[in-house]
Amino acid sequence: MRWTQTFIPTLKETPADAEIASHKLLLRAGLVRKLTGGLYTFLPLGVRVLRKIERIVREEMDRVGAIEVSIPCLQPPDIWQQSGRYTTAAEVLYHVFDRAKKEWVLSPTAEEVITQLAANELSSYRQLPRNFYQIGVKFRDEIRPRFGLMRAKEFVMKDAYSFDVNDAAAMVSYRKMYDAYTRIFARCGLRAFPVEADTGVIGGNYSHEFMVPAETGENEVVYCESGQYAANIEKATSRGPLAGTPTASTSPAPEKFPTPGVVTIDALAAAPYNVAAHQQIKTLVYVADSKPILVLLRGDDQLNEAKLMARTGATQVRPATADEVFAALGAHPGSLGAVKTTLRVADLRIYADRALQGAAGMTTGANDDGFHFRHIEIARDIEVNQWADFRTVQAGELDVETGQPLKIRRAIEVGHVFKLGTKYSEKMNALYLDEAGKQHPCVMGCYGIGVTRTLQAIIEQGNDKDGILWPLPTAPFAVCLTPLSVAPDSAPMKLAEQLYAELTARGAEVILDDRDERPGVKFKDADLIGFPLRVNLGEKAMARGEIELKPRGGNLSFVKIENVATAISDWLAAESARYAAAVPSA
Repeated sequence: MRWTQTFIPTLKETPADAEIASHKLLLRAGLVRKLTGGLYTFLPLGVRVLRKIERIVREEMDRVGAIEVSIPCLQPPDIWQQSGRYTTAAEVLYHVFDRAKKEWVLSPTAEEVITQLAANELSSYRQLPRNFYQIGVKFRDEIRPRFGLMRAKEFVMKDAYSFDVNDAAAMVSYRKMYDAYTRIFARCGLRAFPVEADTGVIGGNYSHEFMVPAETGENEVVYCESGQYAANIEKATSRGPLAGTPTASTSPAPEKFPTPGVVTIDALAAAPYNVAAHQQIKTLVYVADSKPILVLLRGDDQLNEAKLMARTGATQVRPATADEVFAALGAHPGSLGAVKTTLRVADLRIYADRALQGAAGMTTGANDDGFHFRHIEIARDIEVNQWADFRTVQAGELDVETGQPLKIRRAIEVGHVFKLGTKYSEKMNALYLDEAGKQHPCVMGCYGIGVTRTLQAIIEQGNDKDGILWPLPTAPFAVCLTPLSVAPDSAPMKLAEQLYAELTARGAEVILDDRDERPGVKFKDADLIGFPLRVNLGEKAMARGEIELKPRGGNLSFVKIENVATAISDWLAAESARYAAAVPSA
């Protein structure tokens, strides 16, 4: 490709609304342009990178026997109602209407469509296992699009769906996809690692996310240094808080005492009350499927809403409004409690974090504004309906299995694998007959990769002060030929044309910078875009019989003119081998 024959509008200045390094570089390097919030046009170099990632994904999906299909983005709402996600995924769904005022849904994912396909086409165990995948555009109604392609309203995603006869077979499919994901991200040049994950609105009972470490990532990952444990903070567990929960064999009767103006954990911990946070019971009011519930934690803990959602079994869980809080407990936040003698709603369900089991000598709100109770003993004074892990793990706590201290770091999620079980197949009648003619629901798995997000994650992980550091497998071009004079009869341009023809014939991806620009402009643009190897052809060096080779982020070296084509090919072969060595075997 010749630079003057394509379109690469690089920018010297960073657009004001670009927040993180990768977002800035996407725009400055001329890969994309913003249409409006959450919507981007891919320019030629961005398209080249996108297609490379898609090719890697396809090759690995094909390798594990997945079958490519193409699923409509425009979908009837009735299949979403049948699965239940018309309600549970309502916040991300786009609804559109045609000229007849008929409603349609723009697909954020395709479990419903693919399960309906399986229900209509797969009827016998002889047709299983099957794994269908697609690479296509998806839509999600993000309330706050941000960080460029990281959280967009429209994006490219690879999603796959497996159908098996039983749980054991489904785990075989799951493992194949898990291993394929490991290879995909390694081939893209990404340092991605799997973590245990929450299944969210998609559902299922087994899940891993593939994370790319990044300070700007929207996810938090809990891990131990040995690598024996890693989980999304929504899923992470530990041996519990470092400070023990107070316990006692006997406790005095609850004592109500005035706390005027005290409405926070910190205020109660301060003088004159001096009740440490871990000695307080935090009472939260939520609404689960239209019914109020109470959630109890230690005062020094934070609620993990994903864990609450999973434990309640509700399709929708949200914090109660101020009016709903007062209607349920007769008091305002800051004075709330679950002591049974103060509850006005008879069937109010109470969920409590396990860190509170056996707790005594605790302090909690009295459901009377400006008052609290002390000497609370959970087993005696509060009727808990369900104990579970509802708290968010904190750094320094100990891993359940190894006892090692846990750390927390930020990361970007680029892929997610789920074992769905029969959640969708039962609801949507994706059934098969076994050898005996007995009917069973297919056991499903689903597997997603954010293709556009992966592109930006590569940039977020690989950049420096000068621009992008593309891994060779995903770089828009591998080699940038940079003649410092582009006059047709000049020695640099003649040699550049010769090298361009020879390297292209050898299969190298080469861009020839044939712009009539100053050398500094060309060098800065090449570094900004991040071509892995820049070849400088200048008259002074050529007069000495040499050409300059400059790997991106590496040191300048000189090669004899007669050896330059071979030197470039050898460099590309060595780089390719280096990346290939990092890819696990199939």
